[in-house]
Order: sequence, then structure tokens, then C-alpha cells
Amino acid sequence: MDNALFSRRRAERFAQLLDEANGGRRHHVRSRDDEGLVPLVTLGRRLGANPPAAEVDPEFRTGLRAMLLATAAREGVGAPAPARPAEKASASRGSLLPAVTARRARARGAILIGIAAGAVAVSGISAASEDAVPGDALYGMKRGTERAQLALTSSDISRGQLFLDFARTRLAEASTLRGSQSGYSAVLDDMDADTRQGVRLLSGAAAQRSDAAALAAVDAFLTDQRRSLNALEGRGSRADRVRTTESLALLETVAERANAMRAAIACGQELTATSDTLGPIPAACA
Repeated sequence: MDNALFSRRRAERFAQLLDEANGGRRHHVRSRDDEGLVPLVTLGRRLGANPPAAEVDPEFRTGLRAMLLATAAREGVGAPAPARPAEKASASRGSLLPAVTARRARARGAILIGIAAGAVAVSGISAASEDAVPGDALYGMKRGTERAQLALTSSDISRGQLFLDFARTRLAEASTLRGSQSGYSAVLDDMDADTRQGVRLLSGAAAQRSDAAALAAVDAFLTDQRRSLNALEGRGSRADRVRTTESLALLETVAERANAMRAAIACGQELTATSDTLGPIPAACA
């Protein structure tokens, strides 16, 4: 492999080209490295469109999950951190240097954690945590893997689709928590937040390109999500049923917005003047 690829300049240019190839914003610059990076961009697109199927042996997954749960219990993973005494503030110039150094150290740590989480996303550890639900020791790892996926995704369309996938995952988790005093509602809160984020990104991409193609992912999401939510509507406690109805109402609002966006694009209306949590608010066609 060409080690020069990992130079900062070439890496940044590779990210730009891959972003553009996936439908992201064009950067309107040229680089002498472009010709050499084209085969890698082509490979990146192929891998993104047809990710290699990797199946984890069920016995390995079960054993790894048991090991991780035992390690989490032994090391206190997920337990609240002990209270730390408040640090005294200092106005002296000398005290600023350790603070800056600490912030830089935390930033480097965050970067390393992000890289590690990206690796976890394609490992057996991720597979071991994929069935975790709120309250499980591995649930934090599962959510961390999702954040790593977002950090490694560049275009708004891909990020929007990921958020909608996460909303589907939250709904699957919620179906196991009916009757929980707070868990069910909290998971649906996260689900609705993921729904809004995904719709906002995809609607924004559609508005920016004046092309309704990005809304196809929203339509497919609505079909699946409505069916699954309808199956939960009459179950659980009264509070659960009320909360389910609220999420169904959000899906109806999303459907109305997608239809309005599609109509505005078809008649050439301005789409980016105002926006809300679901993205651009389209004007009615004249």
C-alpha cells in the first residue's frame, strides 16, 4: 500500500473525493493527487454499496458476550463514577497551562476512543452487543458503535439513512421494554430524536439538490416503522399506549412533510428559506 496515502493532505483529499462520490457537497478544487486516489474512491464506493457479508459464529458470539458481561461486572463498567471534589479555580497565568494540557489530553483521548469505536463497529465485540437493550452492561458499547458509524460517514444522505436505521433499532428495543415505568418512554424519545435527525438530513439533501431521490429512504422508513409501531399501539400500560400514539403522530407529520417537499421540488419552489426540526419547510406551489 502507498504509505503516502496517510499523509494529512492526501487523506483529506481522499475524504473530499469520497464525499463527492457519495453525493456530498462538491469542493471545487483540484489536486495533483486526484489521479492516484480515483481507484481508491471507486473501491470505497463499491464497498459502501455492497458491504462484505461477515457472519459471526453463534457460539463465538455467545462466549464473547458472556466474557464481556463478566468483565463489565468485575471492572464496574456502567456503574456511576465516584464523586470528585470540586477543583479550585485559579486566576494565575501559570494555572492555565495545566488546564490547557489537560484539555488537549482529553481531546487526544476522545480521538483515540473514536478510532477504537470505529474498529469495534466491524468486530465481534460489536456483534456481541447488537442485541443489548437499555439496562444491559453492553448497551453503552452498542450506542458507542452507532456514534462511531456516524463519525465515519461523511455525506448527509448516508448519515440521514443511518439515523433512520438507528430509529428502527430503538423501536426493536422498545418492543422488549413494554411495562417498564420509564424505559419504554425513554427509548421512544431516542427513537423520535433519531427520526427527526434522519429526516432533517435527507430533506436538506433533497432541497440542496432540488431532487426528491433522497426522500425515497424516508418513504421506505415510514412504511416499516408504521407497521411495527401499529403492532405496539394497543399493548402495554396506558402510559405506554399514549407514548406510542405520540410517535405515530410524528410519523404522520414526517409523511406530510415528505409529500410537501416532493411537490415543491416538482413545481420549482424555494426550499431552503425556513426550517424546523424536520428540515426545510417547503412553500406551497403557486
